[in-house]
Amino acid sequence: MVEIPSKHLEKAVEEISKLPGIGKKTALRLALFLLKTDEHLAIDLADAILKLRTETRLCQVCHNISDVEICQICANPARDSAIICVTEDVRDVLAIENTGLYKGKYHVLGGLISPMDGIAPSQLKIDSLVKKVASGQVKEIILALNATMEGDTTNFYLYRKLKDYNLTISTFARGLAVGDQLEYADEITLGRSLIHRIPFEQSLPKKP
Repeated sequence: MVEIPSKHLEKAVEEISKLPGIGKKTALRLALFLLKTDEHLAIDLADAILKLRTETRLCQVCHNISDVEICQICANPARDSAIICVTEDVRDVLAIENTGLYKGKYHVLGGLISPMDGIAPSQLKIDSLVKKVASGQVKEIILALNATMEGDTTNFYLYRKLKDYNLTISTFARGLAVGDQLEYADEITLGRSLIHRIPFEQSLPKKP
């Protein structure tokens, strides 16, 4: 890449290129666009990023991203508190909400168990999920984790932790292919997998 004639532009390109999926050329194109466009757009963008970092938090109940202590979904009395859908992060919550078919509440783990990446169960929001179930008010847990090795490992770990409680543990019907991520599934496929969810035991490998 050619030498950039401005240190300020060079710094902007360097920072923008740190974003996932953005190389130096794309970063330069975006930086030049911000330089040439209306000044207010750049100011509004900078303000939005600053507020994203300083004013967003995790919901104290479900651990979803929120602007307040209790997120809108948890605070909504029309949502069914007896059904909890367990997801990896906010992207999966948004994907399920886009189907318009789920009326329960959520529990966001904040990741998946992955020994290869050094992520242990203790680093996820699992203890608070167990406490919710132990209260006796939860009737169904829907394990809505991605169909990957890490997702399956986490699903099985949660099943082992929760199976002795008096509740139903279910998972999405395998309309989603192995390796698929919820955030990329279309609403129809995801909605059908949610509606036709199955007991988690049926998803376990059959013993010979």
